[in-house]
Amino acid sequence: MRIASSTLATLAVLAVIGAGCEARAPAEPVVASTPDALAPDATAGVEATAENVDPQRIATPLVAIPAGTFRPLFGKEVGDVPVAAFTLERHAVTNGQFLAFVRAEPKWRRSRVKNLFADAQYLAHWTSDLDHGPDAAAQPVTRVSWFAARAYARWVGRRLPSVAEWEVAAADLDGGRDAITKLLLQWYSRPTPAVLPSVESTFATRAGVHDLHGLVWEWVDDFNSALVSGESRGDAGLERNLFCGSGSVGATDPSDYAA
Repeated sequence: MRIASSTLATLAVLAVIGAGCEARAPAEPVVASTPDALAPDATAGVEATAENVDPQRIATPLVAIPAGTFRPLFGKEVGDVPVAAFTLERHAVTNGQFLAFVRAEPKWRRSRVKNLFADAQYLAHWTSDLDHGPDAAAQPVTRVSWFAARAYARWVGRRLPSVAEWEVAAADLDGGRDAITKLLLQWYSRPTPAVLPSVESTFATRAGVHDLHGLVWEWVDDFNSALVSGESRGDAGLERNLFCGSGSVGATDPSDYAA
């Protein structure tokens, strides 16, 4: 989970945000946020109690992401979607940061969260409502629902990034697409570690955003924008080419299906 600044410019968007995919030309830029003052000093393994919580001091420093374009994975009419400049958190939200959030917002604790907003796996790896376990403060928080991710983002005065924003940030690598493909293949080929490494332990983009590839999957604000139901005959209003039984046959670029 990662977030972006919620401050809006004339054209601009969490990467708390964390995650992503879109086009046709010409299209208006996706709303994104510009660099701002929401970049307090913070440590990856920060801990806090309900008495001393200051959301803006808990939040991760922001990195400025320049404007770019994104080509969606699926879609009948293909083209590049322009994305305005925005800011994204430097690393994924950690267990320590999320612990500070649930201390301050009891309704998001594991034993209190409503079933509508989280399933049985929500924070299941924590030892209790207010204990993420030993040596885990600087690890990325996982098993967090989309609703909880959005609530955390609002708590720190930010929001989740859009798919397009996440993709633009993640593509900012030396070596371009070939470098990204290599990183993804290396990640998929390795078994999931029993203990996740701390944030900022993998590569950084040229802009200085860490761990966008090879650490954890990340929520984006519009993750459910590509819909598919079990009854395709009645889905006349949905994009019919989003998903199909042949997998990448419906993709804009079949070679990019791993996205």
